[in-house]
Parts: sequence; C-alpha cells; structure tokens
Amino acid sequence: MDKGKIDDFKKEREKLNKIVMKYAGTPIKRFYSLDSQVYREGALPSKVKEMLGLVASFVLRCNDCIKYHTIRCYEEGVSDAEFEEVLTIGLIVGGSITIPHLRVAFSAWDELKEKGSITE
Repeated sequence: MDKGKIDDFKKEREKLNKIVMKYAGTPIKRFYSLDSQVYREGALPSKVKEMLGLVASFVLRCNDCIKYHTIRCYEEGVSDAEFEEVLTIGLIVGGSITIPHLRVAFSAWDELKEKGSITE
C-alpha cells in the first residue's frame, strides 16, 4: 500500500459516513448503531470480534470492510501470527477467488506495521 493510503481511507470513510448521516432516517441510524455495538466487549473480547469481522469481510470480498477490520485488528493488538491465521481461515473458506483480497489485507497490515501507529 502506498504511504498514507490507510490515513486516506480513514478520512474518506469519515467524510462519506457524514454524508450518509446527513440523509439517514431512523432505520439507517439504527443499523449503524447496531453495527458499532456488536463489536464492543462482551462474551467475546473486541479483539476476537474484529478478527471475526475481518474473516467475514474477506470471504464476502469487500475491500473497504477488509481495510476497516484490518485497522481495527491492529488497534486491538492482533499479532502478525493471529492476523495470518485469520486470513488463512478466510482463504480456505473463500477459495482462490479471495487471493486479490489477501493482497489488500496484507498490504494494509504492512502499512500499519511500517508506520507503527495510526493517525486518529
């Protein structure tokens, strides 16, 4: 990933979410709220929930979701080994069609690791 792509992604996501909320009615707002609530600490730690979100996004082949959950996995302290195992599960479930998404995930992970921190 080019230097700064993660930061660009986060800024663009925030900008687009503001536009969505400008027009959003109750159903969209409730969905967004539910989405953020399910990743909070509960019977499963947030770290595990983010890894689950990553593997689901990977299998569904959503690059934006893969980037988002990769960032969240990094923020939650997922190790390189854990990250690789999660993606291996996704690769087995999703098959070879997910290989381009494997590249996206590892590229984002590599950028996060090289930077050593994330701009909020």
